[in-house]
Amino acid sequence: MAKLGKRTRAAREAFAGKENLSVEEAVALVKANATTKFDETVEIAMNLGVDTRHADQMVRGVVGLPNGTGKDMRVAVFARGPKADEAKEAGADVIGAEDLMESIQAGNLDFDRCIATPDMMPIVGRLGKILGPRNLMPNPKVGTVTMDVKAAVEAAKGGEVQFKAEKGGVVHAGVGKASFDEAKLVENVRAFVSAVAKAKPSGAKGAYMKKINLSSTMGPGITVDVDNAVSE
Repeated sequence: MAKLGKRTRAAREAFAGKENLSVEEAVALVKANATTKFDETVEIAMNLGVDTRHADQMVRGVVGLPNGTGKDMRVAVFARGPKADEAKEAGADVIGAEDLMESIQAGNLDFDRCIATPDMMPIVGRLGKILGPRNLMPNPKVGTVTMDVKAAVEAAKGGEVQFKAEKGGVVHAGVGKASFDEAKLVENVRAFVSAVAKAKPSGAKGAYMKKINLSSTMGPGITVDVDNAVSE
């Protein structure tokens, strides 16, 4: 069995015997133990009482975190003409049409969000097997298929986070950096939980939010009291 490092042992000791903390307590604990040399991401994982095999139990949405993610989002936009110019002015990193499709097919996926104007979807549709599994496929339900390219790019750059329930009903996202003030991280966590709560599908039966866990990139996780997390 591999020997645990000093940092890992200290973190595990700090977390031992603690569970179902308030959002404030959990954030403080995670932040205090994010001690690597890089700025770790604070991550949230939510176990939901849904079966994603059924269309009426799919959970998907988008939320603008009030304090951003702390991550430099790279945005790709499928657009032509004036809309391509609009995307460039808004700060999009990659812009194109057929040329962008070919680049992605060649394996170039150096972006975190993909936006498209509606007329580009026949082209984008050919990339479903590439973009879909990476949760990058533009979708009107989360505002990434739109004629308002400027607003979509600015939202992505400003800390907007998409979420989608994966197999097993798990929703996972980054909600800020360990360097953020505790109050800002708490605000982001509550905003994310609130968005997932509002996205409860019609087919969900029984307990919707089963478990919430917070962690940093390299640190252990801690469970958060669900009632506390959903309270305003």
